[in-house]
Amino acid sequence: MIAPPETLRVSHRRVACDGATDIPGGAALGHPRVFLEIDEHGYVDCGYCDRRFVLIGGPADGVDQSTLPDHPAGASV
Repeated sequence: MIAPPETLRVSHRRVACDGATDIPGGAALGHPRVFLEIDEHGYVDCGYCDRRFVLIGGPADGVDQSTLPDHPAGASV
């Protein structure tokens, strides 16, 4: 497996992704805003841009992200 293109460590289980948060004035460059829920695995991947959100202190925090399977919102692993 390969690592996700971008990994963000977050402190809340519910996150929002629009694919352009870090691009100044880039809202038109992203994707529709989606809300994702981190489950017991400790991470979730955005289905649009593959950005991975890892819960700080969760089971996936500090793990080599390339060893974890894709985990889109709502998928069961």
